[in-house]
Amino acid sequence: MIEYLKGEIAELSPARMILECNGTGYELHISLTTYSAFQNRKEAKVLVYEIIREDAHLLYGFETDRERELFLLLTSVSGVGPNTARTILSSLPPAELVQIIAAGDEKSLTLVKGIGSKTAQRIIVDLRNKVKSVEEKTGRTPVSQRSRVADEAIAALVMLGFQKAASQKAIDAVLKKSPNITVEQIIKTALKML
Repeated sequence: MIEYLKGEIAELSPARMILECNGTGYELHISLTTYSAFQNRKEAKVLVYEIIREDAHLLYGFETDRERELFLLLTSVSGVGPNTARTILSSLPPAELVQIIAAGDEKSLTLVKGIGSKTAQRIIVDLRNKVKSVEEKTGRTPVSQRSRVADEAIAALVMLGFQKAASQKAIDAVLKKSPNITVEQIIKTALKML
């Protein structure tokens, strides 16, 4: 198995990377999180997970061991394939995903494109206790859970057509300045920032 590849980034898009190592170009399927990490770099060391099937030899690339561990956990859940796991990791940063699973937050998981209620429930049931080991291995503690008010505000902004990541940043900034305001006030203030 390939543990990692180190070389020059020949091509980079939000879903894939071509990494040239000693004259050979390797196609790596990546998440948006990994894409963002390598966006302005010419060289990279990318952690790899190989999937070998009779019709394909696929390489999935990750910037951190934590993201790769979460990918492996997600693909261990019945009904969650590599592309679904990559979509989840593209939609939610690893720390937030760990927190969502540990908290049993089914609603936040169903906001990810292609994840229905049953799949979200399976992910939570199968991984709730396992995600803690990812945090212990990588030496990080989970981020504190966002309040219900913040979740409602993010959901409202996403329904209005704003990107989830941008909505989260705006709401986090609003809550930092005024932690005890209502959902309506958060949304109004965040709309001015977006």
